[in-house]
Amino acid sequence: MTMMSARNPRTGEADYEFAVSSRDDIAADAARLRAEQPAWEALGPEGRAKVLLRFADAVDAAAPQLAEALAIDTGRHAVAWIEVDGLSRSLRRWAERGPALIAGLDREAKPSASPGFEIRADYTAYQLFGAIAPWNFPVILTHIDAVPAMMAGCAALVKPSEVTPRFAKPMLDVLAQVPELPLAYVMGGADVGQALIEEADYICFTGSTETGKKVAEAAARQLIPANLELGGKDPMIITANADPLWAARIALRSSIVATGQACQSIERIFVAREITEPFLAALAEAAKAVEITFPDPKQGHIGPFIFPDQAGKVQAQIDDAVASGARVLAGGQVEELGGGNYLRPTVLADVTPDMAVMREETFGPVLPVTIFDDVEAAIALANDTTYGLSAAVLAGSLEEASEIGARLDAGAISLQDGALTSMVSDATNHSRKASGLGPSRMGDEGLLRFLRRRAMIIQTGDALPIDAYREGQSG
Repeated sequence: MTMMSARNPRTGEADYEFAVSSRDDIAADAARLRAEQPAWEALGPEGRAKVLLRFADAVDAAAPQLAEALAIDTGRHAVAWIEVDGLSRSLRRWAERGPALIAGLDREAKPSASPGFEIRADYTAYQLFGAIAPWNFPVILTHIDAVPAMMAGCAALVKPSEVTPRFAKPMLDVLAQVPELPLAYVMGGADVGQALIEEADYICFTGSTETGKKVAEAAARQLIPANLELGGKDPMIITANADPLWAARIALRSSIVATGQACQSIERIFVAREITEPFLAALAEAAKAVEITFPDPKQGHIGPFIFPDQAGKVQAQIDDAVASGARVLAGGQVEELGGGNYLRPTVLADVTPDMAVMREETFGPVLPVTIFDDVEAAIALANDTTYGLSAAVLAGSLEEASEIGARLDAGAISLQDGALTSMVSDATNHSRKASGLGPSRMGDEGLLRFLRRRAMIIQTGDALPIDAYREGQSG
């Protein structure tokens, strides 16, 4: 049996070991789930909803154990509890919404454009859904696609990140209480992910754009759909009519929650010259007041970097910006404390669009600020990126914000706030450019993507005889 170790982000120690799933293990799990899936789909949406609600109850009962394991995995205490609660709420949301959504699908027979025929729709779930999850929100993102997939009738085989695997052990105890649920985890690194793709009928991946391309290529070789939620470089435009103190509070929260290790974090801030001075002063003051969760993980606002290599990448972006003329108004230096890597909220002024901190995904609590003189220039700067996940606009009115938001090339736009996709799960959106591929995981499409439509073509008259195709009869 091959073992893999995981690092504690607060101590820096590799203090947890888990067994890596072999290809035989993965194939056996896939075969078992495929055997279970027809009965699961046959339960119907109401029956499946009842099982998901039992799963939610079991998650709630085991919340302390799940949150404790997750807190060790991520170095975050409050966010760990929010994640576990988020899984429960997701289960209840889809259990409530799913039956009505599936019942509302168009199944009525309708006349075809070709005379003498009718067409009726039938729907079937993909038999085996697969997901490869990231390390930044382990519980939420391991299940964010699996829950609606199971509500649709799929069986689900999921690989949590090997960086944050601890929660899987207590989750197995939860799953044992809901034996009808066709859900299993496979554990390990990239090889396990590749084997999972080879077994699945539909694959979802959340992570970096670079790895996402590899997943898409592997899925293409299997001729299965690949639904990808990838990186971002989210901009925030703050107009001259916005209250600078209000804008600073929103910009800070939208950029640094969960140590900025979130795909929807604001990573580029464009502020009108007229309010730049009070905005920067308020932003720097608020940033300096933010506390790191060291030495007490239950005190403070932001925790350590989960993945150690990320700390070095973020520091390199900060150093490059400073070397190119940016000023540090708060933070600026990764600190190693107790074996963990921490970065206090870092506000950078005099940032130019050519700097790495404005071009490359950061995934850390860094707030680079660029000044603009007119809104047209701000929109052009915001759209000048290879990413198109989400964006935000803060303005003097909702009307002003909406006019700007409608011109931003991103899948979801937060108006008069920031990073709202982390709070609102029923807003269907489609990522642009290198930020993703495939249907939305938000809104009703989050479930409907897992149902394949089958056309039932009905002959309403007499079937054609073979003589209808006899040579010499036409014309």
